[in-house]
Amino acid sequence: MLLSFGKTSYLILLTALVLQACSSSSRYKIHRDHGPADPVDVSDIKNAVPKTEPRSKYGNPKNYKVLGKWYNVKQSSTGYREKGIASWYGKKFHGHRTSSGEMYNMYAMTAAHKTLPLPTYVRVTHLENGRSVIVKINDRGPFHDNRLIDLSYSAAKKLGVTAKGTGAVEIVAINPETYQKNKSYQEKFKRPSAISTYPVKSQYKLYLQVGAFSSQQNADKLQKRLSRMFKQRKIHSDFSSNKNIYRVRIGPLASVADADKLSALLNNKGIPTTKIVID
Repeated sequence: MLLSFGKTSYLILLTALVLQACSSSSRYKIHRDHGPADPVDVSDIKNAVPKTEPRSKYGNPKNYKVLGKWYNVKQSSTGYREKGIASWYGKKFHGHRTSSGEMYNMYAMTAAHKTLPLPTYVRVTHLENGRSVIVKINDRGPFHDNRLIDLSYSAAKKLGVTAKGTGAVEIVAINPETYQKNKSYQEKFKRPSAISTYPVKSQYKLYLQVGAFSSQQNADKLQKRLSRMFKQRKIHSDFSSNKNIYRVRIGPLASVADADKLSALLNNKGIPTTKIVID
């Protein structure tokens, strides 16, 4: 994986070297990623414990480029909350260096994110079953369309994501200082196999967002084009008042696999910028 950075500096050069080293290692001899050969009981693996740490020396450039796409690293994780699709990574990367410089351990409670500062501690809640874990984000990725976070094998296993390979999740950044002061919050994650009591939408809906416009006319134009292409699909546009944009979406969809297939089809038809959204 080759990375290009907008600014040349010693720190960014080191970051590039770390990320390139991760991608060029022998782990890519494993064609398909997988978990451990023998079943592992992850119930005794404890959640990550948020603590105040300086920004990692590695993995925090202002921006970086992967597979032709630029990503801007956030200066802070304060207030971050987002819903999206989680994937996971395991044996293929086990024992190799992450973007932060730490070694990846598929049995640790960690994760990869494209833009949050390294490190950042987050609560990840599986929207299908309500299970919730705390992980430390110490790596970059996943560089796959329509994926929000890449969980370590253990984190994914505890959430119930490994069976299907993906899962709809909500990610909330944790302030370590607030966490250390909040004993009741700590109690929720005291047990290794903690299952959250946070309310979740068991009947959440999955959509593929194909466009977002400031002009309703442009949104209507795309909606009509899609309606001609997909006569059996429900295509609609709605207005987001807090962002003042008109969004064009297809759905609700049956699964992440359905959304991925539809996204690939649209890409082949010259519509590359699609995004899975959860309501």
